[in-house]
Amino acid sequence: MKLGINLLCLTDFVEERHLDNIGRLRDLGYDGVEVPVLSGKVSHYERLGRELDGLGLGRSTTSIVPTPEANPVSCDAEVRARGLSHLDWALDCAIALGAESMGGPFHAPIGFFTGRGANEDELKYGADAHHALAERAAANGMHLSLEPLNRFETYFLNTMEQARAYVDRVAHPAFKIMYDTFHANVEERRPEAAIRLIGQDIGVFHVSENDRGIPGRGHIEFGAMFTVLKEIGYDGWLTLEAFGAGLPAIATATRVWRPLFPDFDTLFSESATFIRKTWAAA
Repeated sequence: MKLGINLLCLTDFVEERHLDNIGRLRDLGYDGVEVPVLSGKVSHYERLGRELDGLGLGRSTTSIVPTPEANPVSCDAEVRARGLSHLDWALDCAIALGAESMGGPFHAPIGFFTGRGANEDELKYGADAHHALAERAAANGMHLSLEPLNRFETYFLNTMEQARAYVDRVAHPAFKIMYDTFHANVEERRPEAAIRLIGQDIGVFHVSENDRGIPGRGHIEFGAMFTVLKEIGYDGWLTLEAFGAGLPAIATATRVWRPLFPDFDTLFSESATFIRKTWAAA
């Protein structure tokens, strides 16, 4: 198991001024960071990768589809082309960063709805795009970890049953799924069964409490989930994902309007201790 942390708790664009906070993570037991790739130039992520090498931290990324005007599953060919271009840019950044995985909900725009579930055309457009992206990721020693979201954030992928069928549709060994315990807490009736269903196709496992705060302070049964992960032989990233109200852009996207942890030191240290102890006991 490798312990990671999604840096969206700090910022939506990692810069040099964030490195002091990031530098403390290795001493607290983190093996790496999940870097948000939402904006910026490829050259920026290449420089950041060198900085993270110096800190001894591995990395993955998280990316989204930022707007309905660049939607890779749109029925409009011009919109779809802009979406594919955006996905290529996000993967270029992840490659430059030296990431193991490009993760996140890079399937459809967050908060965009059609009044129905994904139709056959959208699923085909998405699978074609993600197969091509996975091919390029694999050529660079990476994999994709696509993230289903809860029904209030997307209509495209919500459950592990849908994700299982979508993995089969994409049909590429470098295409995997990001399992997020916050979203699963909304959508899955039996989370442990959902983990078994997606099984070997988990690329990254997001450890996120039911309120998006410090894991272990809420009601999600992480011990039971970690037990299943060990049973299926998962030995990849367990990545903390927590959000606060201190970053307006992130608070708006995640609908977090109140502080969910007292300070970064508490979030970093308590979470690392909880995840490692719970994994060891599972």
